Amino acid sequence: MWSRAGSRRCNIHRRLFSGAARRIEDEGDWLYSPEWWGSESESEFNGNTVFRSVSDKGNGVISVHAYPSSRPNKVHWPETEKWLQQRYGEIYPGYEHSGSFKILGYQWRVLRFNDNTRQSTVKIMAAYRDTEPGSIFIMQQAQCLAIPYVKSMVSLGLSTIASSKYDLMAAVHGKKRMHILCIGHGGGSLPLFLASKIQGAEIHVVEIDPIVISASVQAMGFPGFSVMTPSGERALLEPDTINEVMWKGIHERLYLYETDAEKYVVENNNLYDIIFVDAYDGDDIFPNKLWDPHSPFLNSLSDRLHPEHGTVVVNLHADSDISNPSETVSYFYQRLLPMGKYVSRVCKAYKDVLIRNKVTRGGKFGCVLGFAISVPWVCNTSLVVSRGFGLTSGFVNRDMVMNTLVSSSVKVDHMLNLPFSCLEYINIKRDCTLI
Repeated sequence: MWSRAGSRRCNIHRRLFSGAARRIEDEGDWLYSPEWWGSESESEFNGNTVFRSVSDKGNGVISVHAYPSSRPNKVHWPETEKWLQQRYGEIYPGYEHSGSFKILGYQWRVLRFNDNTRQSTVKIMAAYRDTEPGSIFIMQQAQCLAIPYVKSMVSLGLSTIASSKYDLMAAVHGKKRMHILCIGHGGGSLPLFLASKIQGAEIHVVEIDPIVISASVQAMGFPGFSVMTPSGERALLEPDTINEVMWKGIHERLYLYETDAEKYVVENNNLYDIIFVDAYDGDDIFPNKLWDPHSPFLNSLSDRLHPEHGTVVVNLHADSDISNPSETVSYFYQRLLPMGKYVSRVCKAYKDVLIRNKVTRGGKFGCVLGFAISVPWVCNTSLVVSRGFGLTSGFVNRDMVMNTLVSSSVKVDHMLNLPFSCLEYINIKRDCTLI
């Protein structure tokens, strides 16, 4: 989730179009955001509503709005149709000529809470088989990350763990398992992107709201085979034909659980290499129990994190100029204020609990440290806590951290063949604060 447009929207559109023209390869580039941002005026076009339901988990009205996408151009559609046909033939040998796939078009799909907060944005492809023209299916475009803070989380998380002793290259090529936990699901763009880029990734996703899960599967093209039951089994015994064509090799490594985040980390014994936390509710609040240093959640999360290279990445709002709340504000009211006013407190809580108040220092497996970097174009901050950051000297400062991240990010770009550059989100000119 990220900030609604306002006085601190960082002059997004002025910054977007003031620079020299450049060639766009990333279909999720922020330059395309005017296509899906919608209008602030109710009287103007604000997308077609394709999903709408009321949450009983504190998220209010959950809706998905559709907007036309200008990319990919129609000249590229036949290539994708051919790929779908080839996939069908691989899964069902001998039947590859029994029908053809046809693309209807591409759309942006925006998940909103209370018709106000833009919680998640994905791009979907709509297609059908000419033998079943009435059966339209949608497929989320896994390589397309539309929101800068999601790219920041990916860039910082993977660059940090790549700087450690963890063998990211082996995981990318499926030669070792990479255990990933995502707290908060939204439209599912983050776990789907990671599963598509890292062949060895096994990703557990925790989402408390069943309506959010339904919206992501029904209206945002997330693989339905990933949904798990409370007993830990697949909700679908086996994927249908179309889902196999779209997601074979990916959806088997996605596990989407409908459960409370605290309950999940307290009750399971999994050990994760990297954990992503992005869990704002319908009131734009990061729940107190997910950052309270005395909560069962943070203390159990510490037990779930790999002791040598474990990395946690947290999305935080930076939507307020107030870094420290007034002492005159009551504790009750502070708990209800937007999280942007408590970024420093959240950062300290995560660092203190996850690395047990250890002093930042070099060591056998690297150093333990926490840092936060501001996200370009939107008013968010990415918090990173690492148990094995790639520095072994006794003294660590900001420049050393940034130089290590820059070097590591180049390797990540090459390993994963990313559609965007990690450097754009780790650039040394960005705000970086050691915590």
